[in-house]
Amino acid sequence: MIETVGETLAEQQAAGSKVRSVRAVGTRAVLAELAGTGDVLALQALLLEQPLPGQLDVLAAAQTVLVTADSPVSARRIAALLLQLDLTAPVDRDGGLVVIDTVYDGEDLAEVGELTGLGTEGVIAAHTGQVWTVAFAGFAPGFGYMVGENQALEVPRRSSPRTAVPAGSVALAGNYSAVYPRRSPGGWQLIGRTGAKMWDLDREQPALAAPGQQVQFRAVRATVTLAAKQPAHTTAPEVTSGLKIVSPGLQSLIQDLGRFGHSGLGVSAAGALDRASLRRANRLVGNAPGAAGIETVAVETVAGGLTVQAVGDQVLAVTGAPAELTIETRFCADPSGDDSGPAWRTVPMATPFALLDGETLAIGAPHSGFRSYLAVRGGVDTPPVLGSRSTDTMSGIGPAPLAAGQHLAAGGDAESGVVGHPELQPDFPGAGVTVLDVVPGPRADWFDADALTSFCSQDWDVKPQSNRVGMRLQGTPLQRTRQGELASEGTVAGAVQVPPEGLPVLFLADHPITGGYPVIAVVVDSQLDRAAQVPIGGKIRFRWVPDEITAATAAPEHTTPEQEASN
Repeated sequence: MIETVGETLAEQQAAGSKVRSVRAVGTRAVLAELAGTGDVLALQALLLEQPLPGQLDVLAAAQTVLVTADSPVSARRIAALLLQLDLTAPVDRDGGLVVIDTVYDGEDLAEVGELTGLGTEGVIAAHTGQVWTVAFAGFAPGFGYMVGENQALEVPRRSSPRTAVPAGSVALAGNYSAVYPRRSPGGWQLIGRTGAKMWDLDREQPALAAPGQQVQFRAVRATVTLAAKQPAHTTAPEVTSGLKIVSPGLQSLIQDLGRFGHSGLGVSAAGALDRASLRRANRLVGNAPGAAGIETVAVETVAGGLTVQAVGDQVLAVTGAPAELTIETRFCADPSGDDSGPAWRTVPMATPFALLDGETLAIGAPHSGFRSYLAVRGGVDTPPVLGSRSTDTMSGIGPAPLAAGQHLAAGGDAESGVVGHPELQPDFPGAGVTVLDVVPGPRADWFDADALTSFCSQDWDVKPQSNRVGMRLQGTPLQRTRQGELASEGTVAGAVQVPPEGLPVLFLADHPITGGYPVIAVVVDSQLDRAAQVPIGGKIRFRWVPDEITAATAAPEHTTPEQEASN
């Protein structure tokens, strides 16, 4: 249970509490467990003001703080240091009042009325009749976890999350209320909708309701739809050197190595799912490792993959899922200049090649794997958002998915005067089973030995609903040994969450930064690239890293002396 905001928070802070315990989250992050929201805010403030050695990012949640480190060694060091900190940092929670007009007609409103015993009208009265405080941000940019003045509306999450929740949906889960800032997956109970814009990068404070602010919901009969902001009428600069998108294929996105350090705003890292392949493509054309390129997906059942045309002479390389690369050109058959029509040639994967002005490159469906990466010398030049050119499909931050007719300029990210030599690529997942190494997750103790054995003894099918947010898996459901709700806490790419229905979800780069389902395991960082190449319909088998399975049901890796004495 999360306490109400007010006197309880002040009492916690005055008590000078400490971190209760620390759990490993994969190999490069740790989860500090605290008494409640007051301690969470104090620890977050302390870590932001005085970062620990090797600390990369800090994410506060209901009763935990996730700290991401630059290496496994740093993560272990941070885990020990966290237990020594005194949580006395002052926390400012005076953020003003935000009023959100809401139409109460959500799909789950009647069910919430039954769960709470309040009925439909009682739910509306309880939701509008109290002031909510944004305790922390998470899940997605602009998604604020709000705690109320009472617990009359405490309800569980849905047993199976929806694959798409409409933007503006007003929802409940546990002791929280929130507004979905954009269309996204979600497992909260939907009670209404609003036209309020919860996230806007054009505002000085992008989040309408930021941590510390108070919120009042007001019932209205109809939402007011604001006219979309019209962009200034400016003429886009002419692309004189770069690529024209002839066809984007099934999906093509601009990606670099991601944006980091913004989890407090609810922004995930995003970036290329197969980081090694993007680095390889950039290396081949002489770019900096993190230069922006194109991540593309094509499948046999969809006609045509990514097709681009050179604007000016370009140097390209394609890596990742192996596919046929075909270049269409035109040539003159005789001195009179008569065009004899198109001609084709093929080029190899993982090898730099020239695409001359007007020539067209087509990337076919992969023979194995799932995602290919196209690098252009100089990198794709688009305006960065929060320090990255990556497209985040979960939050909508970054460039929109590529569209036919679009022009992409080549930038200045080349760092070498020469191109690289052809490189060998690893084997990519195919029709067989892909084995992924995992370590126990921070909530592996929500499952007994039988469930842990079942998790790694069966082949999981990758469902069609999978995407860059996460891979939904089908198999024999896993049974929990604990009932009830898990307070929302930070997550990482590679985390394997298990909703109540028992079917795991493997988080990828665009994952929500917080979640409320227990994480049974975390894929080791070195195998995330391979995980991202498992195709829809492929199979995954998880394998515990040697000597790690015994830690799955043991006590937390680090505890305070007081906890050890009470065990």
